[in-house]
Amino acid sequence: MNFKHLYYFWWVAKAGGVARASEQLHVTPHTISGQIGILEDALGTPLFTKRGRNIELTDAGRLAFGYCKDIFALGSELEESLQNYPAGGRPVEFRIGVADSIPKTIAYHLIEPTLHLPEPVRIVCREWKLDSLLAELAAHRLDLVISGAPIPPSVSVRAYNHRLGESGVSFFAAGQLFKGLKGKFPVCLNGVPMLVPGVDSPLRSRLDQWCELHKVRPRVVGEFDDSALMKAFGQHGAGVFIGPTVIESEIEAQYGVKTLGRTTDIVEEFFAISVERRITHPCVIAINGAARSQLFATTRSG
Repeated sequence: MNFKHLYYFWWVAKAGGVARASEQLHVTPHTISGQIGILEDALGTPLFTKRGRNIELTDAGRLAFGYCKDIFALGSELEESLQNYPAGGRPVEFRIGVADSIPKTIAYHLIEPTLHLPEPVRIVCREWKLDSLLAELAAHRLDLVISGAPIPPSVSVRAYNHRLGESGVSFFAAGQLFKGLKGKFPVCLNGVPMLVPGVDSPLRSRLDQWCELHKVRPRVVGEFDDSALMKAFGQHGAGVFIGPTVIESEIEAQYGVKTLGRTTDIVEEFFAISVERRITHPCVIAINGAARSQLFATTRSG
């Protein structure tokens, strides 16, 4: 394929006509029309159709124009990267998926070390349901998935679990709700409004079992797949909520809540899931190392 022909086609499609494209490219309309004709012959399909005095893209032309945008955007990126090459060159793109049940602060602490590698890194972060993220991982559209559970047995994906660490959970409440609680923890949870993880979260079943074991009966007023949304409701006094003990002080500061108590009988686990059995990607190595030596170091030693 002659990319010069493709370039003329791209300009005509952007400008909306041969005449306007010729003015911007400083090339005669006849030359542009001839080059596009050669391109259509090479591709075996018309890219434009006449509509009165104007031209419009055909279905094939719209498809080609979508590819052109990617091709020439990448060309501009290549040029910029080479110009800046002595200063570090093109950043390494690290595509990471975060399951929507993962607390945002935990995700930040896990991913942030990748920004301090010797090579420049550009993070592309996606948040979604775990099964959808695993499908993206299997298609090599993601380099890593951070999850609160290992790969489910029902999901057929050739990938590997790398356990990052675990944390007990703390119970939090906003000002007025906190003041109105009676009795010691966990008895004080009886009858109080509570915000809980969604039924698909592995943390939900552990919380239900813990309540049964301690014979406490909170009043569930909300279920949330998104832990940040659950905390936002809790911040405004909608109910007691739970969060990882390893970030207890940060939750208190960020949401203006107080800790009622904590337990290690409910454990929240965190996994890095990759297509690599043996971790070699520098960003994944950084995440794994920071998790073990910093974020979850206390729980590992305790």
